Amino acid sequence: MRCFAFIFAVVLLAGCVLAQNPVLTSSSPPTPTSEVPVSRPVELTPDASGAVPPEQIRVLLQRAEANDLENNKRLRDYTYLEREEQHKLDGHGQVKKVESTTLEILQIYGEQVERRIEKDDKPLPGPEVKKEEEKFQKIIDKRKNESEDDRRKRLEKEEKAREEDRKFVLEVADAFNFRLVGSEVVDGFDTWVLDAEPRPGYEPKQRASKLLTKFKGRLWIDRREAQLVKLDMTAIDTLSFGFIVARIHKGTHVVLEQGKINDEVWLPKHLAVHVDARVALFKNVDEDIEVTYRDYKKFRTDTKITVVGESRE
Repeated sequence: MRCFAFIFAVVLLAGCVLAQNPVLTSSSPPTPTSEVPVSRPVELTPDASGAVPPEQIRVLLQRAEANDLENNKRLRDYTYLEREEQHKLDGHGQVKKVESTTLEILQIYGEQVERRIEKDDKPLPGPEVKKEEEKFQKIIDKRKNESEDDRRKRLEKEEKAREEDRKFVLEVADAFNFRLVGSEVVDGFDTWVLDAEPRPGYEPKQRASKLLTKFKGRLWIDRREAQLVKLDMTAIDTLSFGFIVARIHKGTHVVLEQGKINDEVWLPKHLAVHVDARVALFKNVDEDIEVTYRDYKKFRTDTKITVVGESRE
């Protein structure tokens, strides 16, 4: 998962449009809790005119971006369940079909992989279970027999991809103009509420960063820890992937909510996406997608997992 949560949501949205299975993501060694620096809360103080200076907002966003990168690392230490429900809509916006898939996300030889365990909230039939197990075994066998040279090349490729992700995430604070709307309690967390508009004339530093100019929205950031609690983004222009691969239309909507797990990491709880898109210039995709994430468990411990704020009013 990639975030400053927005990026994660958009990448997942693109995957839904292209009807592709999520790519296997690799794991780096777990980061001990003691290595994460504890910093003071970022305070936003209005000036004489009543506006919060942009420099203060930028510090808050940079802190949130850094936290997001750390959360992404820590996610690789966890197994969890992911349930995706798709509501396919007709030309009048009415639901014509509902499908759901539940995945178990596991760690195999340092690699985060998914295994389907339910279809439409029912266990998979025997032949499909066998197919999933065969897929797992292939991954296990591949990693067991991997040569040192192949392993080195794979790790170098993964590190390059992580660096690209890092550059993308760190560009978010530059790509938008942010305005403090106020504060709000969300899921028991006291948050700063910020509106985000694309910065006029902004020149993306990377090719992928161009998508940042296509969205506007609102962010809820925990005041004490500078963690993203909620995100609500809407496409204000057409977003293209590839030459004629896919186009996500204006009005596509993404809402992401996160929770605090084990009092050490913030991870996704719920993702809602309204997709209005066209694939390969001839197939229209109009559907609502809801993804829920639950049962986070550290794969190297038997610690009881809890989501802070989940039971709060």
